[in-house]
Amino acid sequence: MGLTIAQKIIKAHLLSGEMKAGEEIGLKIDQTLTQDATGTMAYLEFEAIGIPRVKTELSVAYIDHNTLQSGFENADDHRYIQSVAAKYGIRFSRPGNGICHQVHLERFGKPGKTLIGSDSHTPTAGGLGMLAMGAGGMDVAVAMGGGAYYITMPKMYKVNLTGKLRPWVSAKDVSLEILRILSVKGGVGAIIEWGGEGVKTLSVPERATITNMGTELGATTSIFPSDEITREFLKAQGREEDYIALASDEDAVYDRIIEINLSELEPLLACPHSPDNIKKAKDLGHIKVDQVCIGSCTNSSLMDMLKVAAVLKGKTIDPSVSLSISCGSKQVLTMLAQCGALNDILSAGARLLECACGPCIGMGFSPNSGGVSLRTFNRNFEGRSGTKDGQVYLVSPELAAASALTGYITDPQTLGAYPEIVMPKEFNIDDSAVIMPLAEAEAQNAQVLYGPNIKPFPKSEPLQDEIKAKLTLKVGDNITTDHIMPAGAKILPYRSNIPKMSEFCFNVCDENFPKRALANKQTIIIGGSNYGQGSSREHAALVPMYLGVKAVVAKSFARIHTANLINAGILPLTFVNEKDYDELNQDDDLVLTNVFASLESGDFTLLDQTTGKEYKLKGQFTPRQQGILKAGSMLAYTKEV
Repeated sequence: MGLTIAQKIIKAHLLSGEMKAGEEIGLKIDQTLTQDATGTMAYLEFEAIGIPRVKTELSVAYIDHNTLQSGFENADDHRYIQSVAAKYGIRFSRPGNGICHQVHLERFGKPGKTLIGSDSHTPTAGGLGMLAMGAGGMDVAVAMGGGAYYITMPKMYKVNLTGKLRPWVSAKDVSLEILRILSVKGGVGAIIEWGGEGVKTLSVPERATITNMGTELGATTSIFPSDEITREFLKAQGREEDYIALASDEDAVYDRIIEINLSELEPLLACPHSPDNIKKAKDLGHIKVDQVCIGSCTNSSLMDMLKVAAVLKGKTIDPSVSLSISCGSKQVLTMLAQCGALNDILSAGARLLECACGPCIGMGFSPNSGGVSLRTFNRNFEGRSGTKDGQVYLVSPELAAASALTGYITDPQTLGAYPEIVMPKEFNIDDSAVIMPLAEAEAQNAQVLYGPNIKPFPKSEPLQDEIKAKLTLKVGDNITTDHIMPAGAKILPYRSNIPKMSEFCFNVCDENFPKRALANKQTIIIGGSNYGQGSSREHAALVPMYLGVKAVVAKSFARIHTANLINAGILPLTFVNEKDYDELNQDDDLVLTNVFASLESGDFTLLDQTTGKEYKLKGQFTPRQQGILKAGSMLAYTKEV
């Protein structure tokens, strides 16, 4: 039996376990990346492990999230990360150099290699044929120290592409179409491989847009073949030597095969407030637009920006619309300026923002109250934009530019002739904003610089055989990490200060939760389906740990958040009978009994002392995960072993 692309990479990197779907496997990691919203904590964890030098082939620390410096906190974090990178053998990408996923695709990604990053959209590099996965900061810290990265062996899904995209239909529409087919839960436990003749019509930046948004499916990762198109992209980046051919075997077996005819696709949108709330642009009617944001790690490549410039050239945006442009990297911005396309964008009335994540994470450029904002981003969760009642739609760059001109949601197919954009034969290569680490001998005496906002990693407690806790919060389906631990300009500066961050935990759902949790000391949270979807931010587990959360009981969990809960010593448990969710009420007194025996059997019993009822729960944990939970956290477990 042949192998899929992902199975070939997994086989070459397998350190433990068997390649059987549902089994835990340990993988050797070649590369890691961090960004500054998650990186400070990841490096504090790496320091706590006590290894003097990273052991990966390449590790890069990017500054792209917390670039709005309205106080000392973000600047201190950046200084800390730069000093850690210099000392421990990590390359440092300075603020302004670009968004981690765009820069990594351009300058560092290699087909056939493994990459984990403390950002959920790390699968972007799958557009180059990498096995690239989002992970919690602790998992990244362990991988930098040479440890294995553990995942459940995924199922394999294949998306066969036929045909070719029509004018004004883009890779973003392919991403939205697969979300329409599978939903935000449809990729959980699977790797999505893209293949078929239609793949040959897609450039690497287009492929990267698709793998980037595979994260919204809940998939472990997404991956494309590495072919001649990959070689051409790497050659244009001056990295042809990094190319290897990579394809699935003809007799590879897949758990599911999905067919998409590119020729039949139309411009699509994800309507508020979920990436899978998909509608056709032509069916939405006359909806007024207040704001348009073009950029993010999903759609900020040179190809995307050149298309936008072509649409805007010689025109002026509607007076009622505010338009922002965020290039994905310094390379993209420089080349836009050199060819004159940047002038076309600015002359149309756009506002140029920094080469950073910016509005995507609520870091500036929030919409007006109740405002309609079209964004080329990957998430439109309620409140994520920084405006609680903002109405955010996810769209392609072409649709975004067209709507900025008209002031209404506009099908770009109405614009007439489609501008033909050709991938450059050579990109502008300037890595001067990537600072190399100190030599190992010199690094031994280097100092790490800490600011007053950087607090020690929070201490955890070993697991108890009996957990008595108050049900202090009950939430519904599709609770995202933005619900649990919001982003935005107000909160992100405290990423390295867990006590301060705890004040904002679950504020979107219940502003009184943090005080109530601290008062009760031990807490259990009840959730619905797909609990913890979205970002890889481990703060959505570390902060609840600090607040005394001992278990989360839900109908189902997102993959990365499950791992982060375990790493924080919190039990992620699911209902045997999902109808039991309805019977549990906030402020009930709960007890989990015989926890140690339950860890081994997978069968848990929850007693509601308020009502006297018992509920059956399940939680399947590997011996390694049982050890982490018993120790109280992955950090404590790593020190023990």
